[in-house]
Amino acid sequence: MKIRLILGDQLNKMHSWYQKKDDQVMYVMMEVRQETDYAPHHIQKVVAFFGAMRQFEETLRNDGHKTLYITLNDPKNTQKIPTNLEWIFNRYEATSFDYQAPDEYRLDKQLSQFCNKISIPSQMVDSEHFMTTRYELDEFFKGKKQLILEFFYRHIRKQFNLLMDHGQPEGGQWNFDKNNRKKWKGQPEIPPPFIPSKVNLDDLIYLIKEKGVKTIGRWNADNFIYPLNRNEAIKQLDYFCENLLIHFGDYQDAFHTNEVNLFHSRISFALNTKIISPLEVVHKVINYYHSHADEIELSQVEGFVRQIIGWREYMRGIYWKEMPYYSNLNALNNKNSLPRFYWTAETKMNCLHQSINNSLDNAYAHHIQRLMITGNFALLAQVDPKAVDEWYLGIYADAIEWVQITNTRGMSQWADGGIVATKPYVSAAAYIHKMGNYCESCHYDKKMRLGENACPFNSLYWNFLDDKKQYFAKNNRMAMMLRLLEKIPPEELAEIKARAGKIILEPDEY
Repeated sequence: MKIRLILGDQLNKMHSWYQKKDDQVMYVMMEVRQETDYAPHHIQKVVAFFGAMRQFEETLRNDGHKTLYITLNDPKNTQKIPTNLEWIFNRYEATSFDYQAPDEYRLDKQLSQFCNKISIPSQMVDSEHFMTTRYELDEFFKGKKQLILEFFYRHIRKQFNLLMDHGQPEGGQWNFDKNNRKKWKGQPEIPPPFIPSKVNLDDLIYLIKEKGVKTIGRWNADNFIYPLNRNEAIKQLDYFCENLLIHFGDYQDAFHTNEVNLFHSRISFALNTKIISPLEVVHKVINYYHSHADEIELSQVEGFVRQIIGWREYMRGIYWKEMPYYSNLNALNNKNSLPRFYWTAETKMNCLHQSINNSLDNAYAHHIQRLMITGNFALLAQVDPKAVDEWYLGIYADAIEWVQITNTRGMSQWADGGIVATKPYVSAAAYIHKMGNYCESCHYDKKMRLGENACPFNSLYWNFLDDKKQYFAKNNRMAMMLRLLEKIPPEELAEIKARAGKIILEPDEY
């Protein structure tokens, strides 16, 4: 019997493996504590992965493929992938072993070492999901000093002829990022989010709790809106095109107390589990735009395409270029603990309360909430990036290390010293107020940087610049802010730093 392993984020129904049936091939999937326990995950994340895995196995079985699915409570389950494979090999007299390339370094290493020890032939095949290869980014930037996203993004646009017009970008420019920064003020009206067909997940909830899997976040069936199979993911994508794309670009960076999803697609879970592919996603969005160009502006579409084929593929390329060393980078030498309120949302800072509460309720927050609210505060509070990594990896349903750690250590915490981002993404309250309404109902005054009612972000911001100025002395993009720092009178700066010091020491009091 030929054994083929399918990991929980390899639910690609279109893979060439499944194009023909073979009674001598058995597809193996498994729910293991190895994967639930390496970090505490959101209950919705664990349910979403297990639910999608179970539906994928059922689809394969119904299509006539031979499958073996090991549940979390199977008496034979050793809770580790290699030892499960060992008894499977013996039980089914395995003649060969195949697996798709894992996207996490630790799993890639584990399976590679396992294959070196077994006596039967083995091979790793491509997952047939991404638009670029593991090391394409490394080759593309060979000899270059900086790994500029924009250049890699253009490379992919050209390679796949996406939003191109005879070798030139549609609309005469590559990037409409400056058009994608509007604050949503109640209009235009936001359609409700796409709701997948309801599935009874009570058995999974019971199983996870029965087996003592440690989870975070909150379970509410009404908040669970993740598609668990390909048909639902395609419906979700269609819904985005028909209802949300028209305003996506304008408001992709906005946030609001009354809105969780705004105009976002919420397609990231389906993408990162490979239920749906990036190329089909962007093709469908671009085709919909071309057939509705009289209604939808190019800037709405380009902003979406850039996230899928630019940022996502770029982050994966950075991951495989820099791992395993990347996971230990801490360029700013930050050592503080993550505040307790990241697990409870109990803070008087409304922006953090809203963003974290949404995360605990929905296992979701959009990219600016992650970057400029939760990530911004963690960096200003000089939190150890390893603690920030663990939180992001666990709290979001779409978080898989290859995309999470590069966003956290690189874009969010500047722990990689500038590999991903040319400057740290930090701000005081002004930016938060510019992009949303969180400040309007906050306990703190967004304009003040001193006093008990002053927004903590303000003192933390200037304190961060002062504490870390030696790291940014030669950074041109930080030059203006460092000059403004120098203009603050020494007595006032001392007061700012004293307030920031108190916040850093006891963040859960604020």
